[in-house]
Parts: sequence; structure tokens; C-alpha cells
Amino acid sequence: MPVLPGDALELPHWTGLLERGTDHLGPQGDRFDAAVPLDEGEVDFVVAALEDVVREEDLDRIGQVELQTLGVPQLWPPRLTRLVMAYDLRFPRGGGKLLVSALREVRLYLYEPEPAARVRSFVAGAFGAGTCVVIGHSLGSVIAYDLLRRGEVAPDRTAAVRTLVTCGSPLAIPSVRRGLGIADGEPLKLPGGIAWVNVFDPGDFITGGVGLSALSPGITDAQVDNGNGDPHSALRYLRAGAVARVIADGCR
Repeated sequence: MPVLPGDALELPHWTGLLERGTDHLGPQGDRFDAAVPLDEGEVDFVVAALEDVVREEDLDRIGQVELQTLGVPQLWPPRLTRLVMAYDLRFPRGGGKLLVSALREVRLYLYEPEPAARVRSFVAGAFGAGTCVVIGHSLGSVIAYDLLRRGEVAPDRTAAVRTLVTCGSPLAIPSVRRGLGIADGEPLKLPGGIAWVNVFDPGDFITGGVGLSALSPGITDAQVDNGNGDPHSALRYLRAGAVARVIADGCR
């Protein structure tokens, strides 16, 4: 496996654009903090996303459990609380609560055009003439895919791109794809010549435990085991042999 030089990697840390302070995209304060109640639009989006991935048998198991026993924030309305608890049956250790937090950020990107455009512009600036592999984790995978499909990177900066690698991608959730204007049943597509490898852990709460290959014949899934502690960890995904092999092959 080839050894890449230290300057071969460019890491546009776009999440900093959503942190505290007036110099960032978001308002002062952390709008995604667990203590900040979800607004109506966030509740509707998160509920729709959970309805996409929660199994009927898990909802049946929740049944008529009293909300006071569920151990989830009282900031949430009952319809969301029950879906989170049902999701936790499949992804214990707080998978439902973590998914809610992640989906708030996903919704910001999908439904607030101005900050979304600024994030894409920031990421596009990291592309260079020699960029051969693009890697996106979690919401970053949505941004990378959206950026490439829109063609918003200058052609001379994408000419060498051979592979998109998505890790722990919420694109597996239909409501996320709908937010990109992709209808149910419509395949995910990339510009010609770019291969797509999606890496997922069946225990990853963000993906619903599934890959993306069923959504498009152009996507190859690679299943990994990131362990029980944090199966959504970006570092664990990047350490996976499947990711290393794709990067090496894409940069030959």
C-alpha cells in the first residue's frame, strides 16, 4: 500500500462554521445543544426521519409505556419521544438521542439555503487540481455528494477525482434524500467517471445500520466493525482497512 505524503490530505473542517460566535454561520450560542428545544420544523423533520427507520415491532414493544419512565428529554413532544425510545431498542446506549442531535444539523443544511451554500463553497475551496479521492463522514457525506452532483467545484479541480467515499452516511434515510430533492425510488447519481464506495457499520445509529448499495447500482458498500463504544466515530471509520484500500486505489 503506498505511503501518502503529509500534504496529500486536505481537511476542510466545515463544522466550525456552525459553532458559537458571530464570525460563524450559526447564531450566538449552540443552537444544537440538548438544552435548546427543537423548533416545530426540527420536530417535523426528525419525526419523519425516525418514522423512516423505526421498525413497527419496536413501536409495538414500547406500547403504552409511561413517558416519565423513558429517560429522554422532556423538551421533546410525546410523538418524538416514543419514536426515540423505539429506535433505542435497536441502537442502545442512546442511539435515538444521538440521532436526534445529528438530524438537527442535517436539517439546517437541507432547509436553510444560505448557510448550506456557504458550507459548500468552503468545502469546494479545498479541492485542488490533484484531488483524486473525496471522503465525507456523517453530514459531511451529504455535503460531499451534494457538492459533486451540483457541479459547484471548478472543472479543473475535479478532473482528477476518481472516487467518493462516504462513511456513516445519513443518506440511507429517505427523509434526508427528500431534503435534497431526491424522490423515493430515484437512484443516487454522481457525475460520470466517479466511483462511489459507501462504508458503514451495522451498529451505526446514523445510518440505520444499512448501506446505500440498494439505492443505486453505482454504489459499492463496504461493511466494517467499528466496535461497540462509538460505531459512528469518524476516526474509527478512517482507520478501517476498507477505507485505506479505497484511498490507496484511488490515488495510484
